[in-house]
Amino acid sequence: MLIRLYHKEDLKMAKQGKKYTDSFKQVDQNKLYDPDEALGMIKGMANAKFDETVEAAVRLGVDPRHADQQVRGAVVLPHGTGKTRKVIVFAKGDKARDAEEAGADFVGAEDLVEKIQKESWLGFDVAIATPDMMGLVGRLGRVLGPRGLMPNPKTGTVTFDVAQAVKEVKAGKIEYRVDKAGIVHVPIGKASFEIEKLLGNFRVLIEQLVRVKPAAAKGQYMKSITVSSTMGPGVKINPGKVSS
Repeated sequence: MLIRLYHKEDLKMAKQGKKYTDSFKQVDQNKLYDPDEALGMIKGMANAKFDETVEAAVRLGVDPRHADQQVRGAVVLPHGTGKTRKVIVFAKGDKARDAEEAGADFVGAEDLVEKIQKESWLGFDVAIATPDMMGLVGRLGRVLGPRGLMPNPKTGTVTFDVAQAVKEVKAGKIEYRVDKAGIVHVPIGKASFEIEKLLGNFRVLIEQLVRVKPAAAKGQYMKSITVSSTMGPGVKINPGKVSS
């Protein structure tokens, strides 16, 4: 009996169909591209019927199992992500009014906590809370935590300056966190963006990751960088072209 072994990319191409296969053939898998060339290719290969999201996957030379090598935070992309994000703010009194005036989609306290608990409602993308509200919001840990929605001081979502926090999210602030494999996945825009805007967002992201490099990280920090669109293949970028 003949047994054929398939490479994982063969299986992916079979699953994605002809468009993916044609796009995959345009990418030299052995080449490390310059950022502008790679992003230009991503735009050219994005041929879905919807505006595909462009994502950067950065593999870092860290061991996430160690607390002193965690990489987590937030950064404001200068050109936004192309997605309107709904923001919920847990606050009372003047801070609640500040959040509403800044453009928060939902503002409240016990009422919102009850709605989430009883109705399993999660109609928002980012949660912000004032520090004095965290005792109340903490009740939602099992619901918000696994979904990455729990307010956290490290990402600027636990703050008394709720107005600024809301404005930053609406302007394009995104959170990043290294996964178990040492990779940070971050959306940097839409395929419809001009190449200059994608490149601007990409550079800000890389600069931020370099800025927060853990002191305990040894050896090469930026191990690999790949950009891709929702339905397209990945294009590898030369880390030496983007970081020192």
